[in-house]
Amino acid sequence: MKVAIIGSGIGGICSAIRLKNQGFDVNVYEKNDYPGGKLSTFKLGDFRFDAGPSLFTMPHLVDELFAISNENPRKFFNYKKKKIHCKYFWDDGKKFTAYSDKKKFFNEIEKEFDVPSSTVKGYLKKAEKKYNLTEKIFLKKSLHKLSTYINTDTLKALFNVNIFQINKTLSKVNSEELKNKYLIQIFNRYATYNGSSPYKTPGMMSLIQHLENHYGTYIPEGGMHEITNSLFNLAKKIGVKFHFKSEVTKLKIEKNEIKFLEINNDKKILSNYFISNVDTHHFYTKLLGNNISHRSLKSERSSSAVIFYWCMKNIKTDLDLHNIFFSSDYKKEFESIFEKKQIYNDPTVYLNITSKDVKNDAPKNSENWFVMVNAPHHANQNWNSEIKILKEIIIKKIEKVLNIDIKGKLIKEKVYSPADLDKNTNSYLGSLYGTSSNDLFSSFLRHPNFSKKIKNVFFCGGSVHPGGGIPLCILSSKIISDLIEN
Repeated sequence: MKVAIIGSGIGGICSAIRLKNQGFDVNVYEKNDYPGGKLSTFKLGDFRFDAGPSLFTMPHLVDELFAISNENPRKFFNYKKKKIHCKYFWDDGKKFTAYSDKKKFFNEIEKEFDVPSSTVKGYLKKAEKKYNLTEKIFLKKSLHKLSTYINTDTLKALFNVNIFQINKTLSKVNSEELKNKYLIQIFNRYATYNGSSPYKTPGMMSLIQHLENHYGTYIPEGGMHEITNSLFNLAKKIGVKFHFKSEVTKLKIEKNEIKFLEINNDKKILSNYFISNVDTHHFYTKLLGNNISHRSLKSERSSSAVIFYWCMKNIKTDLDLHNIFFSSDYKKEFESIFEKKQIYNDPTVYLNITSKDVKNDAPKNSENWFVMVNAPHHANQNWNSEIKILKEIIIKKIEKVLNIDIKGKLIKEKVYSPADLDKNTNSYLGSLYGTSSNDLFSSFLRHPNFSKKIKNVFFCGGSVHPGGGIPLCILSSKIISDLIEN
């Protein structure tokens, strides 16, 4: 039995590994000349950058793929746990270091915010309970199969429905339970992990905080792209075949089944099953030519980003791998992104510096800065003009908070806009996570991992259930491998 996978993003590679282990003949077709999709790398002179996702949590999900392939993950892939989750900065001079060590973390909260550690411990305990009650339902199975709900896990969740706080927004929950404005902003930011607004996404989403607090954050040896490299090498070793510079340009459907896919407008590929690891909007509009649609295509798009890759020469900061410089008005920032479709004039800035942990990512006495700002999806904004203004705002913000000179240290840069993300990654309108979670029923409105209209196609990756980000993309591969096996 043959499986053809469209795209070699992290979801596609993980699906290939699982299905090969189930005995399928697996072929992966990728338009680029490299694997990984957004999770890739590039160099600017002597500086190396990870192009896409910069946060690594739940590494056991990667290790599991080696285990089911009867391989020792440490022969392929190594990583270390970070002692610091993130460093936070505010314009008024307030600073906070989120340590991975729980005792140090809670001590820092009491010291910096004068909030009893019991307050945050209670909040995280509730987040943990939300996660434990819903993990098997929402993250490890298809939400769109009746069998998912006919079990004791669903009954447990229903009996505890009030704990999910689905009738309150995440920001409302955080305001009521944490009270301190700095803590509220820290815990509100987790809504951006799936491209949503904390003022719209339901309180259920506080379970994301549990994942980071419980599992910790990690950095792979060699950088984030080593997740792609290790899984790609594993897939090849067990017999998965990759075809690069092989863009899928068309799918032929007959009698509710895909009969073949077309490569580069020419070669036809037959298969028993087809896996889509591309944005669902691209799948329906480009590959199927709008012959079939799905209701999820009408859902609100997630946020996007403007990313600056900066080569910083002769600089040595006290920053860590992950750093956040907060907006002074978080609510207005999200209103600007989702309602006005504009970048806010005082944006929150995320600064990632892998050279803090990965040797040779930057020359001596230099740092590689991945600077990201949340942005609206591409809606015909003048990004050249927006980026020029934004760059000055970011530089002034960081210079003010850190009291350092940036302009004199910045020697080279590359910039990515939502329009670039749309064009280069087939992410519709540059949305990083497909659809947003700014709705009570957003989880159910995401595209499922299968199609009721096409019998032999399945879906993985960030634009489908259970969502975007590395852990959820990996879990989507588990869901579809189970669906095919069953």
